[in-house]
Amino acid sequence: MRLTRYFLPVLKETPAEAKIVSHRLMLRAGMIRQASAGIYSWLPLGYKVLRKIEAIVHQEQQRAGAIPVLMPTIQSADLWRRSGRYEAYGPEMLRITDRHGREMLYGPTNEEQITEMFQAYCGSWRDLPKNLYHIQWKFRDEVRPRFGIMRGREFLMKDAYSFDLDREGATRSYNQMLVAYLRTFERLGLKAVPMRAESGPIGGDLAHEFLILAETGESEVFLDRDLVELSLGERAIDYDDAAQLQEIFDQWTGSYARTDDTHDQALFEAQVPEARRVTARGIEVGHIFYFGTKYSEPLGATVTTREGDKVAVHSGSYGIGVSRLVGAIIEASHDDKGIVWPESVTPFQAGLVNLKQGDAATDAACEALYGKLAAAGLEVLYDDRDVRAGAKFATMELIGLPWRLTVGPRGLKSGTVELTARRGGATEELSPEAAVARLAQIYRGL
Repeated sequence: MRLTRYFLPVLKETPAEAKIVSHRLMLRAGMIRQASAGIYSWLPLGYKVLRKIEAIVHQEQQRAGAIPVLMPTIQSADLWRRSGRYEAYGPEMLRITDRHGREMLYGPTNEEQITEMFQAYCGSWRDLPKNLYHIQWKFRDEVRPRFGIMRGREFLMKDAYSFDLDREGATRSYNQMLVAYLRTFERLGLKAVPMRAESGPIGGDLAHEFLILAETGESEVFLDRDLVELSLGERAIDYDDAAQLQEIFDQWTGSYARTDDTHDQALFEAQVPEARRVTARGIEVGHIFYFGTKYSEPLGATVTTREGDKVAVHSGSYGIGVSRLVGAIIEASHDDKGIVWPESVTPFQAGLVNLKQGDAATDAACEALYGKLAAAGLEVLYDDRDVRAGAKFATMELIGLPWRLTVGPRGLKSGTVELTARRGGATEELSPEAAVARLAQIYRGL
């Protein structure tokens, strides 16, 4: 993409309303624009990142056996009354009356909708287990929307719902999602920690929230250093192996070795040796719940067992804040110059900077290099503007592309271009062919 043809409204100054790093940088980098309080338009650069995160979430959900669907954003109030949540949910729910006087709501979550759907089509133990999910825009009427997309009213969320015959099966489904979340966040270049959590209005007796560790996080957490260093890495995961799933669950959640409650700090210190204690800050980006028959009983979601008995199914729900992850990644990966995108979600894999726009030789070299990069399957943002070099470098650093290729008259005389890493700033002089090969190798398999 040529920058002269792209829509990238970068700002030199930080808007006064932006109080946290991700909000400041997303506005300055031309990623979002506020439409109203807590509601944002996603501009081209931000939208590309959002879709790349969404793609990874889709891949890891389906790898774990979840099946994609798409449910409506507007739901019937009657369905929520049957579960007992319509009056209990609170003012965050946007309630609507249609032209026929029917009470509706803009869904903040979909436990009732998916349970009713399951009940309509599944009635036998042979239909289990099932895990259905979608990625959909939600609305929660936050009393104080702030921090940009981190605490907005409209947001993109992945929510999955599992259905099992009994608690044993539901536990395996829960563990499958926990492992899928760990894989997802690692692919996004994030360090995520699952922490035991309250179930809130979702209900149930087992829940974990996933916190991304970031210096600018909203919550203080106390961690065992062994947990911080834990990683799935290249470990092969068999999502049908209940024992392996339970082993991973125990590794990541098996002690009181982590807490976000300062009142539990004394307990934490009693359990974890001082040399292994870590205090950090975290941002919540996901939440998983097991709630048994909380929704299946009132909504009539039953199946016939192998023995001929009718039982209510056991369920869980699993959410990831897809749009919130954009902000979380920026909070965890930035410097004083701007964003530093991980390769897996960067809007463009590289930026191409022409140091002398209008010079015939430099223009020709950039055009040739731009074509070779595109032929190698790489997404490149070519800064072909007629502005000074410093402005081009500042734009590239602000928007955070992992690699920058710089072409100028001096390098062309020796047949080289500069390849600069955004993270750390290391620069190499390579032939154009070697630079293309290097980038293609970096992104192969991502």
